[in-house]
Amino acid sequence: MNHPGLQYPMFGPEIQCPHCRQIIPALTLTDTYLCPRHGPFEADPKTGELMHLQSGRNWRQWEGEWYRQHTHPDGIRFEIHEALDRLYTQGYRATRVVIAQRYRDLISSYLERSNPWRSQPDSQRLRLYGLPVEFSPDPLEEPCWDVINFDLDKEPGAPSRPPYFRMFE
Repeated sequence: MNHPGLQYPMFGPEIQCPHCRQIIPALTLTDTYLCPRHGPFEADPKTGELMHLQSGRNWRQWEGEWYRQHTHPDGIRFEIHEALDRLYTQGYRATRVVIAQRYRDLISSYLERSNPWRSQPDSQRLRLYGLPVEFSPDPLEEPCWDVINFDLDKEPGAPSRPPYFRMFE
């Protein structure tokens, strides 16, 4: 008799859909999960990724949360912008964004450089949506940065002049 755990994909009998977060079932004897709203997702045991079959988008999981793995700069920029908007509606303002090191080349041409004539290290001059940008430590030092995309430092209060509402300038 087969072990029941071997009948399901690598993430178990059900997962949260990365798009709508509703619980979706695994299809037994396959590597697929099926969301009634978003269609099939295939688990890849070799990479540990979940791929949306209709769009080709990939996600990886860290501590029960799905993180989309971006291949285009607009994807990561849009995700950061959405997070900034959520913070604003919750009564917070962002003070800094830390972006995963793996996106440095992908997003570098979209970063603003403030005060290039001042003698500041590059990390203090890079900005996105008016916020200081830093890049994460190496994933060997902090493994979460191999999966998560960015982190926002925040403080209570609305931004005095929310520059990140100018989305894709």
